[in-house]
Amino acid sequence: MTGDFTQSLLEQVQEAIGYKSPLVIEGGGSKKFYGYPQPDVLKRLYTSDHQGVIDYSPDELVIHVRAGTPLSEVRKLLADSGQMLAFEPPDFAGNATIGGVIASGLSGARRPFSGALRDFVLGTTVITGSAEVLTFGGQVMKNVAGYDVSRLIAGSLGTLGVILDVSLKVLPLPELEVTLTIPVSRGGFQVLLQSMRQSVPVSAAAHEGDHLRVRLSGSEISVTAAVKELGGEEIDNSYWDQVNNLERFGEIEQLWRISVVPGSDILLEEAALVDWGGSLRWLVQPGFSPRERLKKNGHATLMKYKAASLAPGLDIFQPLVEPVAGIHQRLKKQFDPAGIFNPGRMYRDL
Repeated sequence: MTGDFTQSLLEQVQEAIGYKSPLVIEGGGSKKFYGYPQPDVLKRLYTSDHQGVIDYSPDELVIHVRAGTPLSEVRKLLADSGQMLAFEPPDFAGNATIGGVIASGLSGARRPFSGALRDFVLGTTVITGSAEVLTFGGQVMKNVAGYDVSRLIAGSLGTLGVILDVSLKVLPLPELEVTLTIPVSRGGFQVLLQSMRQSVPVSAAAHEGDHLRVRLSGSEISVTAAVKELGGEEIDNSYWDQVNNLERFGEIEQLWRISVVPGSDILLEEAALVDWGGSLRWLVQPGFSPRERLKKNGHATLMKYKAASLAPGLDIFQPLVEPVAGIHQRLKKQFDPAGIFNPGRMYRDL
């Protein structure tokens, strides 16, 4: 049975507060690998039954949906109206929910060309750690104060509250999309890509092996002309699903996600795959600490790992420094004063 389960979820939060019992918030369970593992002994709060589209206005390019709604259903509904989630979220095991999409904050290959997930979040409703149901933002971008708080929820991994529903901006599907593979060295592909972006409609670009994979999106006329101009070999567009869902890496001990400034040479040659036109680099079992190489020139997240490979004291997410660490702690205290939501999921002390 599915539908509006706000009252049931609220009662579970109230009970957890009363017993001072931590809760692990879980939707489809597709991102259990992301962040620190949550002990099996902790009680689960499942949001997967809290689903359904509250409102969808194709003419307004806005969809309002409950958190437990499967990502696959939202994508199909949008596609039937010729629209899409432009931030291209991963679905991993195929059972991702909208709440999990927002909580993880992950964007796909289209991110540097269309925007990040948080740029498309117009509003959210959450249950706080004080058992309050609060709504932030709305269905229009001009509500600046609320929009900022909604963006704060994006990527918080459920540590600030239980997401009940979210309003998202959507965009039209392109008339045509074509992916090309073009031989070019790792050192030269960013220069080639920069020249491409000035004249052709690029919506994704990654370098793997000795080839640049570039996706062209837009009108049939513009994409067809760009294909003719660039040459290369056409491959299936499903390549980007494989990249977004980490399927290009298989079963591995460690997978690091490195964010740097485009054009940087840091960890460029060591990366198994370079995405986002150069600003996102994936390292497979590097055998060294990527953060030592980065210093202050980027961020490193241990995206996937096997428990045996996790060294004592190793931070999964980029360590927080002041004043950012203090801001995180104050936000956690304000939204979740009893510390019951996903304790230690992002950082051990939050």
